[in-house]
Amino acid sequence: MLEDPSARDIRDTEDFARILQHFERAYAPAFGKVRSATSPAASADGRSIAFVGEVVTSLDGRPQAQLCLADRDGVRRLTESAKDERSPQFSPDGTTIAFTSDRDVAGVQQLSLLDVASGEVRHAPAVDGTVEYLHWSPDGSRVLLGVAGLGADLAGGQGSGPIVRHEQGDVPDWMPLVDAGFARDDWRSAWIYDCADDRVERLAVTGLNVWEVVWGGPDAVLAVTSPAPDEAAWYTADLRRIALDTAEAEVVHTADRQLGLPAASPSGQRVAVVQACSSDRWVVAGDVVLTGTGAAGARRVDTLGVDVTQLQWLDESRLAFLGQRGLDTVAGVHDADTGETTETWCTDATCGDRYPVASFLPDGTAAVVHHSYTVYPELAWVRDGKVDVVASLRHAGADYLREVGGEVAPVTWTAPDGWEIEGLLATPDGPGPHPLVVFVHGGPVWSYRNRWMMGYAFTPLLVSRGYAVLHPNPRGSSGRGQEFAEAVFGDMGGVDTHDYLSGIDALVADGVVDPDRVGVTGQSYGGFMSAWLITQDPRFAAAVPMAPVTNWYSQHHTSNIPHFDQLFLADDPHAAGGRYHERSPVMFADRVRTPTLQTTGLDDRCTPPGQALEFHSALLEAGVPSVCVSYPNEGHGVRGLPALLDQCTRLVDWYDRHMPAQPTTEG
Repeated sequence: MLEDPSARDIRDTEDFARILQHFERAYAPAFGKVRSATSPAASADGRSIAFVGEVVTSLDGRPQAQLCLADRDGVRRLTESAKDERSPQFSPDGTTIAFTSDRDVAGVQQLSLLDVASGEVRHAPAVDGTVEYLHWSPDGSRVLLGVAGLGADLAGGQGSGPIVRHEQGDVPDWMPLVDAGFARDDWRSAWIYDCADDRVERLAVTGLNVWEVVWGGPDAVLAVTSPAPDEAAWYTADLRRIALDTAEAEVVHTADRQLGLPAASPSGQRVAVVQACSSDRWVVAGDVVLTGTGAAGARRVDTLGVDVTQLQWLDESRLAFLGQRGLDTVAGVHDADTGETTETWCTDATCGDRYPVASFLPDGTAAVVHHSYTVYPELAWVRDGKVDVVASLRHAGADYLREVGGEVAPVTWTAPDGWEIEGLLATPDGPGPHPLVVFVHGGPVWSYRNRWMMGYAFTPLLVSRGYAVLHPNPRGSSGRGQEFAEAVFGDMGGVDTHDYLSGIDALVADGVVDPDRVGVTGQSYGGFMSAWLITQDPRFAAAVPMAPVTNWYSQHHTSNIPHFDQLFLADDPHAAGGRYHERSPVMFADRVRTPTLQTTGLDDRCTPPGQALEFHSALLEAGVPSVCVSYPNEGHGVRGLPALLDQCTRLVDWYDRHMPAQPTTEG
């Protein structure tokens, strides 16, 4: 254990050395190689998959994103660039890959195009901002660009904080930061690149922030918009059709829930969008609504119980979708002419990152990054309901994690009110009862599924040290329909509290868990719940809230998403004695007996660092052992190296200190 858990520099300790060794064994075999994949893009001929590959060369800094290709010859990088490259998309004829690169300014992505046959890259004229995503027009003559101003925020799921970090330059250290509301470079917009003319032009839409935009036929685009550019405005955004010749924006669909993932048929006559109860921008899973210029009205699509996370029209009538149903990842096709829906793939493994993602071909074949807790990410085709692996990214470091990461199995239990709750339990080798860490997911509207090492460094690390880790999907989670997701509306920290506690009770009753060695952790909403649970129940031996909310009132006035807490608490922040008070952990710190370690990023705009500091001060005042660790240059979650090594060292030490387990391996 660390001699002093409050020490700032722990790099010379045995504990840090042990965690460093663990990461070296997991990362070093893939240094300089493509070690992970996101953003798969299917070639028109169904032979190759373009993707963004992550390359790490040391345990310092952040990974580099590279344009890559997978085919039957294996995986290769398509450029020799030392810049970050993202968002690959094949042209409809398959001859060109459009992608983005921060070729001129770090973090500022601009459009580039690669000729597949020659490998030559040409750069489009720069836009005013950074390109977040792109779409080819159906005829391949133009590229639609979603562009964020350099003052805009990242979404919470992307890490929050500024979309581009600017250096001070010649500005003196004492110079203040000034905020007077919206600035010119806070807005998001749509741009179009004309391939023949080598020209980019901004779509001149006045007074609308463009959160997402796709082609809506040859003469229009379809956009999720709001009249303001701040993150809070996204929660009430609508769907509009914007004519290219006049820039007139006609409202196509509005809802009392969040809208995302718009998709239009090639002609633009049919429009689909996902409508869902959502916690965060870019993290949308829900019902599909079908409408369009030729439709009598909006109608709900039967998605066979799937909360949809991906939409793509295969032709004028067939709409492909992908999403989550319970713990399964499911794909299907809806025929808008007949109203029939067909399931094409169902797996207890998964694809994609935060949610399932794929790139479909007209015959329904999908390019995916396939993986599970025990299957390292691999580029694959899903054809006829089966996974056809093109290339695996597996390496010796992955084999090491597989050796020490134990096993994951689905678990279910019954909450006190009779609702069935699902989760995934990671366990070390050997018989129980094990010490348990409950890892609460963020959102609250998100969900765990069977991903490679559960998608976090913490799970295999804790399992390697002898801990079981429960990943629960309580009410509020996606994958169980909108009624289940909306059950947390107006009740955060209410009935869902008992979804976690009853899960622990069930594992104790089954002899899997030692009731005297139960801890809790989580990030964002998981950070809130980690802080909240220890005010409601004394059973927890240790807690590690990460990026938490601990005071909903101050959260409302300091976060960049104040609409979120009003939406999910369903109350007025100024109402005396209301939910903003009743559901704030800081108000009940005097009840806590659990030693608590909190971590926060100083650039976090979603759950600002003051949230952790407030709870820390209240715990110290109550005589509770408390340490608060704040990381500079980190946003909503610690992502950079070696800061992540430091965080992991402190997390493991906290549990070893207060609820020790005999490690199954010397990590």
